[in-house]
Amino acid sequence: MPIYEYRCSSCGVQKDVMQKISDAQLTDCPECGKPTFSKQLSAAGFQLKGSGWYATDFKSGGGKPAETPKAAEATTDSSCGTGCACAASGGDA
Repeated sequence: MPIYEYRCSSCGVQKDVMQKISDAQLTDCPECGKPTFSKQLSAAGFQLKGSGWYATDFKSGGGKPAETPKAAEATTDSSCGTGCACAASGGDA
């Protein structure tokens, strides 16, 4: 169950509340009773580790996976010069 951080804009009290995602957001401050209790944006409390896709894909910092040879052919074919579909299929425009 996630833990949400709340803060009252009237009295300034901060509180961590464990509640279900489907639960309604709290609005009444437990200290002063005013309806100024609001959910705060905070950092996630977990870290992904291991050899999953997040650790291996795009790790070089390039942002894109390597091109396939067929895609590289299409963009470097000199018979058309524009990298259009005719270059990829080997035919003429």
